[in-house]
Amino acid sequence: MSQNRIFTLKGSKSPNKWINILYNIPEALTPLVNPETSEPIPLEMLYKIFAKELVDQEINTKDEFIKIPDEVRDIYSLYRPTPLIRATFLEKALDTPAKIYYKWEGVSPSGSHKPNTAIPQAYYNKKEGILKLTTETGAGQWGSALSFACNQIGIECLVFMVRASYEQKPYRKLMMQTYGGKVIPSPSDQTKIGRELLKDKNNYKGSLGMAISEAVELAMERDDTHYTLGSVLNHVLLHQTIVGEESRLVMEEIGDYPDIVIGCVGGGSNFGGMIIPFIKENLTKGKKTRFIAVEPKACPTLTKGKYAWDYGDTGKLIPPALMYTLGHSFVPPPVHAGGLRYHGASPLLSYMRHKGMVESVGLFQNEVFEKAVLFAKTESLIVAPESAHAVTVAINEALKCKETKEEKTILFNCSGHGHFDMAAYEQFFNGALEDYDYPKENIEEALKDLPKINFPPKK
Repeated sequence: MSQNRIFTLKGSKSPNKWINILYNIPEALTPLVNPETSEPIPLEMLYKIFAKELVDQEINTKDEFIKIPDEVRDIYSLYRPTPLIRATFLEKALDTPAKIYYKWEGVSPSGSHKPNTAIPQAYYNKKEGILKLTTETGAGQWGSALSFACNQIGIECLVFMVRASYEQKPYRKLMMQTYGGKVIPSPSDQTKIGRELLKDKNNYKGSLGMAISEAVELAMERDDTHYTLGSVLNHVLLHQTIVGEESRLVMEEIGDYPDIVIGCVGGGSNFGGMIIPFIKENLTKGKKTRFIAVEPKACPTLTKGKYAWDYGDTGKLIPPALMYTLGHSFVPPPVHAGGLRYHGASPLLSYMRHKGMVESVGLFQNEVFEKAVLFAKTESLIVAPESAHAVTVAINEALKCKETKEEKTILFNCSGHGHFDMAAYEQFFNGALEDYDYPKENIEEALKDLPKINFPPKK
């Protein structure tokens, strides 16, 4: 007998508020600070590169929920609500007693969860009178999403794309251009920082930290231009809570609840957005859900990084934040999960990891692609290398349930499709993927350059 597999909220039931977990967490998060004085950065400095409304959301601890603007919800309706899918074919192949659900964010116009924050960021900036947005992108999902959002809102978009991904994924570049975005490989000769970085050939392939520096530099030079970030910041995770909240509401309707929630992590947006509604219930209702963050062993920020003050970019333009980091000068190997090659992690997510509220695990990319192929053969979806990290741990947890005969409910965020990542799959099939283990000496060298922060400042 067939059973229901696909569950979707009716449009009228789609969330009209984002969940502000800063209201619920027991301690106030540390701010961005001036590395010379250890004093908090004045908000006026942040207004120079970010929309005021976004900065206010970044530090808001008084509102439990933030209303989603009607204009944003209208554009969301192009693809939201997204489906929650019971992975019955995968369950059968694994012969597991576990129930596996995944939130399928690959149905968005740009193919990932990223438009959930790109749309409001473009909206708030346009409302403020900004004419152009700059940003960085790794695998291209964020750059594609912001290009799409800027086109919908009516604002220019300039994307610095990590050169390794720029060369690996030309169709992502073409998607951005189709939506009207301008794409520049990073590091580039378009900025002072880029030209300086290019003096060292080891920087040629680039990193997210480098691309961030270039995008921020241009935003700081122009009054009509702001910078946007697709991950890491509190307001980004806030916007992404629509993913977890839709999942929670659907599971409530069908009478189920996750024992484990899983997501891949680069900066933390898709994982944070998925877990926050459930973290809230752990904090306020005594739920005991486990949360597993998955990252590449080649860039093991949460798994083997240091919880310390560090810059968010290589050029040290963004003030230091307290987070898990591999060092702002760390350049990870060019694994195909380009969106997971960031040296730091969201300060909010880092706080949760530091307090033991979430777990983390690192994976080799060959195992990731092996499990992605199994997922494609059973559930018929070809996922991005980033999302395949979450797929892999979901499969591994389901196999543990097979051994223990536990009927756990597993939920993961399947954050994007892999239609532009087939070159990576080809390399896997040809046995040409290299597994990069924890480059301890590289990270130790990068960690030597951490800023010396004394916060709270001495009286």
